[in-house]
This record gives sequence, C-alpha cells and structure tokens, in this order.
Amino acid sequence: MEGVLLLEDGRQFVGRGFGARVHRVGEAVFNTAMTGYQEILTDPSYAEQIVTMTSAHIGNTGVNDEDPESARVWASGFVVRDLSATVSNWRARGDLSSYLVKHGVPGVAGIDTRALVRHLRTAGAMKAVISTDGSDLDTLKAAIRDWPGMEGRALAGEVGRKASFVFADPANPTWRVTVIDGGCKDNILHLLAATGAYVRVHPITDSAEAWMAGVDAVFVSNGPGDPSALPGAIANLSKVVGTMPTLGICLGNQLLALALGAQTYKLKFGHRGANQPVRDELSGKVEITSQNHGFAVEAASLAAVGGMVTHTHLNDGTISGFQHLGKRVMAVQYHPESNPGPHDSRHLFQRFRAFAMEGRS
Repeated sequence: MEGVLLLEDGRQFVGRGFGARVHRVGEAVFNTAMTGYQEILTDPSYAEQIVTMTSAHIGNTGVNDEDPESARVWASGFVVRDLSATVSNWRARGDLSSYLVKHGVPGVAGIDTRALVRHLRTAGAMKAVISTDGSDLDTLKAAIRDWPGMEGRALAGEVGRKASFVFADPANPTWRVTVIDGGCKDNILHLLAATGAYVRVHPITDSAEAWMAGVDAVFVSNGPGDPSALPGAIANLSKVVGTMPTLGICLGNQLLALALGAQTYKLKFGHRGANQPVRDELSGKVEITSQNHGFAVEAASLAAVGGMVTHTHLNDGTISGFQHLGKRVMAVQYHPESNPGPHDSRHLFQRFRAFAMEGRS
C-alpha cells in the first residue's frame, strides 16, 4: 500500500505504507538514535508526534515484551528509510509492522528521510499528517488544519496515570519519593526503586498535599506537550518547592522552572535522540545523553529567580539541567533512565537521592 507524509507547508513525501491502514495527524519530528525504536514508540512524551528515524535501517530486531516504556504506542506515526524485511533477535516476539497494526498506528517507509530531516531542521518541527489508507489530498490538508498543534497543549494530563499507586515498598527504604506522573517512562520507576526507595506514583492532577504526604522528596516525570499549559500543576509545584526537596526530568525540569517563576519556550526542532552531548557544569565531564523534548527553560528568567545552570547542551548551548539550592530543587532536561542507552547519566539517580537526603541523618 502507498504511504504519504504531508507537511503543513505543502511538502509531500510518498513511500510504502506499513502498520495500520489509517491517517493520523501530529507534529513532524525526528530522532537521531540508531536503535531503541520500541522504547521511542511507547514513550508517552511522543504523544501526538510523527517520528522520523534518521538511522536508515529500522525494524531489524523486531519487537519484544521487555522494552516498552508503557502499555501502548503513543506516537501518531512512524517514518523510516528502510524497513527491515526480516527480524533477527533472540528476544523478538513479533515484527514492527504488525506491532503498529495492533496499536492502530501508521508507518511510511522508503522515503528520503535525509531530505525530510534537513527540511525540518531548516523550517522547524511542524504539523503533519501520515496516511496509509488512500485518503485524498483535500482530506489530509483538512486534517492538518483541524489539528491544534503542540503549543498550549496540556497533554501531560491526558497520558499520565489517573490514580495513585505504590510502585515499590521495600522493607527498609533508603528514602521515600513521590513520582508525579505526566507521562512517566517505566524505567524511571525501576531505577528509582533500584536506589532502595519507596516509590509512590501520583497523577499530575493531584494536590500538592497528596504529593508530599509521607515522603522525603517529590519527583516530577517526563511527559508531552507544552509545560506552560499546566497552570494547576505549576501552582501545586510552587507549594512544594521550598517545602521539601523536589526533583525533575524533562517535562519535570520545565515545570519546576515555571514553578520557581522562570519561563519556557518552544525549540525550533527540539532534541530527540540517544546521542545528545551534555556538559555537567559541576564536574566538567561531558556525557552522551538520551533526550526527547520540544520545549526548554529560558536562561535569563532562570537566573532572575536564583536558578543555577548545572548542565548545558553542547550542540546549541540550551539548558540541560539546573539547581536552586535555596528551594532544594534539582532537575535535568534529558533522560538518565534511558533505554536502551546510553547509560552515561544513570549515576544521577544516586545524585537525586543524595540531594534529596542532604542534611538528614
């Protein structure tokens, strides 16, 4: 079947369709990772995004039951250069195309992904529609016009868990932490538990009092959409910061900055991939990180509220992490829990724990 990717500026890419026979709208973005496509597809941070992989060969290792970061595929569509015709991995339980069929997600293969990525780098991430169902051009254009886009979208409240639960409850926890779920990847919970923590998960819509009850620290997860579109969460976090240690990853980094009074802004095409270089300003070391975000913290506004930059993205100089010692806040813009890797930054979970417990016996 034919597959089509139509961008809002009229650029069209035609290839071979795979996955579900349907058309879906979303923001056209690209990811520079060489592997890990199943983790990407199931990361809630990719809700309503059409993801193009820059690595040419995708699908070789199939799909399995161990790698998903959530129970479903969140991406609206998937675009690759060459879809592998065969699957070869000892953990594989199926192929990529059948996996997308199961989750109702369309894919397009066989297009010039290098040309597409160069276009998105120049023009920026933009609205798009991906189609494998033969819809005519007018239908696809109308779908793009009707889609509201990412700015101003409070998607974190839609993709996160709707009820609180205890994820880890060891007999003798080394610390106790609430995770605010705005689209939390499963591996964040696993690595927090690996520090010996009691881990309780709460919806992002819960109250500050519920988040803080009976724990040593509050941790704000990753998630999709525009952080500034979550005024309720920001207001509740403003009650938490300064009251108890507060930590964050990705969306959590942005929300904590907003809770302190700083500002965020939309990046031209974002950072998405497992090869993003970040300098740790506290140690001077450079780590290769996994990132997935389209918004960032504005530097001058962070400095104005007393925030200190702790990590810098070396490709464009944007903020990749900050601390506010007076308010006991620590956050990073990237994903130290990254699956399948790189694992350069996994030590941060121990740093989170040390930061949260500093000064306690």
